[in-house]
Amino acid sequence: VLAELIEKFVSHLSESRMDCYFSTGSCKAMYADVKKENLSSMQKLGVEMTVRYGKYLNLLKEDAENGLCFVLLNCEEFLKQQQRTVVSSLCCLQEHSAGYDWFASSIFLIMSGHKEKTLTFLQQFSRLLVSAFLWLPRLHLSMHLPVTTLEYGIHPVYFCSAHHVEMLLKAELPLVCSAFHMSGFTPSQICLQWITQCFWNYMDWSEICHYIAICIFLGPDYQIYMCISVFRHLQQDILKHTEA
Repeated sequence: VLAELIEKFVSHLSESRMDCYFSTGSCKAMYADVKKENLSSMQKLGVEMTVRYGKYLNLLKEDAENGLCFVLLNCEEFLKQQQRTVVSSLCCLQEHSAGYDWFASSIFLIMSGHKEKTLTFLQQFSRLLVSAFLWLPRLHLSMHLPVTTLEYGIHPVYFCSAHHVEMLLKAELPLVCSAFHMSGFTPSQICLQWITQCFWNYMDWSEICHYIAICIFLGPDYQIYMCISVFRHLQQDILKHTEA
């Protein structure tokens, strides 16, 4: 039901010029070139984890691994069409890929391992503003960002969403804010980790689906409210650890 709902919602928005924030090229399927060998060792590990998790949730069948490889490689190819070359010594700007694509993997699971549906959804989704915040590889080396922003190698999620989380945390949860300050960590570091991984390994699958759906339906600012909610939920644990 959720898959059908977000499919229809995103399809409807992507047909409206007013809702399309990004222009995109055409996504060409490259069946001949799609092989698991083309993935990096980190991506292969991510594929194994995703498939294992999908089977545990009874969402994927036996041949799911090839389907996920197909999705990841085609996404990489599709996003490469919208990247620019940046001369920089930063390691994160040397590669076309921005690490393992947790968002595409999440959509693959939501679509029950249907590779064509997943790719069609991601192509349409990439036109919407919310894609910049939920799908982090979307803006990696992207021509949609100013060159000065690209050269710093800092994703907009860090200086937009994570920054606003810190601002809200001071007002909403001052004790949690102080605890982070004392620890030497910043809440934005933790939030970036959560958001990059789509809250995998932090929330249950149903909650991950709610997070993705809420941000798609209600807007990217709900990513910030979700992080604040998690900090509020963890407040007692955070304070206890600070005392210890």
